Amino acid sequence: MNSEKVKIKKFSYFIGIDVSRNTLDYAVIQDKQLLFHREALNEADNITAFLQELKTLPKFTMSKAVFCMEHTGIYCNHVLNAIKKVKGNVALENALQIRNSLGVIRGKYDKIDAIRIAQYASKNRDDLKLWVPARPALLQLKSLFALRNRLMGTQLALRTPLKEQVTFIKKGLQVQSTKLCKKSIEAIKADLADIEAAIDLNISSDENLKRLISIIVSVPNIGRITAIQIIISTNEFKDINNPKQFACYAGVAPFVKESGLFKGRGKVSPIANKKVKALLHICAMSAIISKGEIKDYFIRKTTIEGKPKMLVLNAIRGKLILRIFSCVNQNRHYQGDYRPVDQHCLPTAQIHEDYCLT
Repeated sequence: MNSEKVKIKKFSYFIGIDVSRNTLDYAVIQDKQLLFHREALNEADNITAFLQELKTLPKFTMSKAVFCMEHTGIYCNHVLNAIKKVKGNVALENALQIRNSLGVIRGKYDKIDAIRIAQYASKNRDDLKLWVPARPALLQLKSLFALRNRLMGTQLALRTPLKEQVTFIKKGLQVQSTKLCKKSIEAIKADLADIEAAIDLNISSDENLKRLISIIVSVPNIGRITAIQIIISTNEFKDINNPKQFACYAGVAPFVKESGLFKGRGKVSPIANKKVKALLHICAMSAIISKGEIKDYFIRKTTIEGKPKMLVLNAIRGKLILRIFSCVNQNRHYQGDYRPVDQHCLPTAQIHEDYCLT
């Protein structure tokens, strides 16, 4: 969730925060020594009081401190807003990243979690990145999009059983069930239409969002929903602006396992943003049934060269990612016959195959 690397000697205080819905656990470390631990309510007044307490520490200044916490969604909002007001430095890290960096861990409770987060920040001070808050327009889009997804899930939960039970129950019961759910389904449909309108208004009223959407959907087989999800996931390409990094984030990049004489085939990792991966898969499926060079590529790789279909589909997901990031980073719409100005670059097709097929 970040974009700016922290200099190795910049900070002398490391504050680990274990965030939960109701409470916050703080652990303050200076020179690898734990100074104290505090537990407080996850409320604005209590957070402000803790920040005031920090200022009583010897030679403490906000510029010399970094607050590190796991990304827990909206539960972080109070503490992030309070730290932002005092111009503090924040590192939001993935929980799995912190856990894996600390070796074998036994036991888990809030106090020790806060200490471990502070230790992680101190130990990895040269690799930490500062959190860059999303713009208000993007936060609004993210909120609307999350609400849309929840309503879509509710609609699916109502419609799917009605559709599946048709051949298994009596017609009278089916008619009754459908009639009883009709108003709910229609209400959800109306709410979804309102949300879609709000999302469209949000995008059209913000120049950067409108520009990014226009660029991304210019890539063949990439739709509006996928474009919005990518923009939200990358914080408008501020947190992730590299296609290989995004491919890893989306669970598309293959990783090879080798040990001694054993050399395994490259496989994608299960650690991924599954929503992004699912949307990219839909885009890839659309690409192989649409007339064009990607369909020809799929047929050549699977039929002529005998490559596994899922391997080739994953390569196509990688192709789409490369195209999206190339267009966004160059601030241009997709062109099928585009050639880079730098003649020393590899042909685009060669980059795709070298990267995506393992």
